[in-house]
Amino acid sequence: MANLAAKRPLILEIKGNSLDDGPGIRSVVFFKGCPLACVWCHNPESRNPAAELAFDPPKCVDCGECRKICPDRALSRNHPEYVARSKCRLCFLCTDVCPSGALERVGRTMTAAEVLAEVLPDQPFFDVSGGGITLSGGEPTLYMDFASELLRMARRHGLHALLETCGCFDLPRFMDLLYPHLDAIYYDLKIMESAAHKAFCGLPNERIIDNFKALLTAARRDGKLLLPRTPLVPGITDGEANLRAVAAFLSGLGVNQAALLAYNPLWHEKSRKLGIDDPLKGDPAMSAFGDGARLERGRAIYREMGIDPTG
Repeated sequence: MANLAAKRPLILEIKGNSLDDGPGIRSVVFFKGCPLACVWCHNPESRNPAAELAFDPPKCVDCGECRKICPDRALSRNHPEYVARSKCRLCFLCTDVCPSGALERVGRTMTAAEVLAEVLPDQPFFDVSGGGITLSGGEPTLYMDFASELLRMARRHGLHALLETCGCFDLPRFMDLLYPHLDAIYYDLKIMESAAHKAFCGLPNERIIDNFKALLTAARRDGKLLLPRTPLVPGITDGEANLRAVAAFLSGLGVNQAALLAYNPLWHEKSRKLGIDDPLKGDPAMSAFGDGARLERGRAIYREMGIDPTG
């Protein structure tokens, strides 16, 4: 995906009034495309950098207009998922005629100026709350040039800028194009054992670890916030051994604050809408929201090891 760096990304959504993606009230820009392939991906619609077709059965009024217009005959009530993905060429004509929004194009092309134009009306809320713009995804660092342009524009308007990243990126380009225009970075440290990281996330984690160390040095020098975060995924990241390994790594670097994120199972429904294979949909542990007991166990481990757990 390195060749994506100079290309314009598809934008999944620009979510205003967010309280969960940085300080204050924020507008979050979700990019499409990610170098990782986490089996529990909270936003499975963000993994593929290309546009996709989503179908939401409860919204369908069965008017039949989409079936009439589809040139590939890829839509049928006889198909278990309604959309025969092997036939669909993603012309998106069906989304143009769908009156209820049951069929939806996932991912839209926008310029950096268009993205900022959607964000700026919320600036009064940013100013009052200490909020700003957050780049998320997917993985914004896949599109260094675009993200840099957007961050430069945001800086000219005095917006606080935060990046949420998986940490798998080209560090020199990041330091040149993105880092100077960021106030804060939320950095995912999911699994410390590299082979397990590859098994569950698609790639080993050496680059992620090395990038974190380098960013920590820079952030301390420049007074920027670098917050490591770990999602508590049942049976994968929430085990005591992994949490102690993350805490030990951070403690060894002199980091005394990190976030633990409660598990959210809504990704199963998102995967179904997109026709994405979901091998974990039958796992009861993966179908329930993270409970307070699991979160508190993780926090207790962090406190024991000298890490202040946020989130």
